[in-house]
Amino acid sequence: MTLRNDIETIIFSEEDIKEITKRLADELTKDYEGKEPIFVALLKGSIMFMGDLVKYVDTHLELDFMDVSSYVGTKSTGDVKILKDLSSSIEGRHIVIVEDIVETGATLNYIIEFLRSRKPASVEVVTLLDKPVEDRKLDVEVKYVGTKIPEGFVVGYGLDFNEKYRNLPYIGLLKPELYE
Repeated sequence: MTLRNDIETIIFSEEDIKEITKRLADELTKDYEGKEPIFVALLKGSIMFMGDLVKYVDTHLELDFMDVSSYVGTKSTGDVKILKDLSSSIEGRHIVIVEDIVETGATLNYIIEFLRSRKPASVEVVTLLDKPVEDRKLDVEVKYVGTKIPEGFVVGYGLDFNEKYRNLPYIGLLKPELYE
């Protein structure tokens, strides 16, 4: 058995992801030229996206990471826990939160407010994937959106189900019988 056998449909190939990532990087390069932003990856899901994204951003920047937990299986608990905080001060700095997927908005809203309390110059969000807005519990503004995705549980390219499938080089819909 291979991991591919657990995937119902591949919705974004490696090439699709690369094209989306380059487009977002071009927008970020233009908007943050000369501002030296701090890109903050939310671990673990966004690590692959962040790694590829910053390769194409053509301006000075810094990297930092936060480890945030709010999921059990396929559902958000609504209880956000910060397992790893930022390594440096963000006061007066431009922050770009790098997210793999925006779903309910609860975790992202919490992180945005948490970071804003530290008085950065700005806080924006870049996400590779955006679930339909009707799935949102909270209205969260995401300035840089890679692509909208269909209903279903997606895995691969950093996205997981119980810590599995992150290592797939593409994004696919997990077969429902594996998580229902």
